Amino acid sequence: MSKPILLVFLLVILIVTSQFEWRQPLVEPDAAATSSSQKQKQISDREEAVKEKIIVSQERHIQRLNELVKSLQLQLLQCKGENETQNATKSSHLNTLHIDKVEREQIFQG
Repeated sequence: MSKPILLVFLLVILIVTSQFEWRQPLVEPDAAATSSSQKQKQISDREEAVKEKIIVSQERHIQRLNELVKSLQLQLLQCKGENETQNATKSSHLNTLHIDKVEREQIFQG
């Protein structure tokens, strides 16, 4: 009796092991696919986060540049105003010199 029980036991072990081996490859591709898709999603999420950080950084730089442009425009307006004032002063001074010259000529002629 011992031999038939041993044979049945070995047969059961063989059946269980073969079932285990057949099912294992079926489970692994699903797990691998799930794991792969999770990794792909994580990579995609990281890429999106990096892109978002880059965009935020570029927006900050653009804001700084806009502020710099405004500042330079104000400085330009101030310089133009100073130049106009200087030109008006020079023009006034030249007019005064011209009038003085004309008056002197009239005095010498007269």
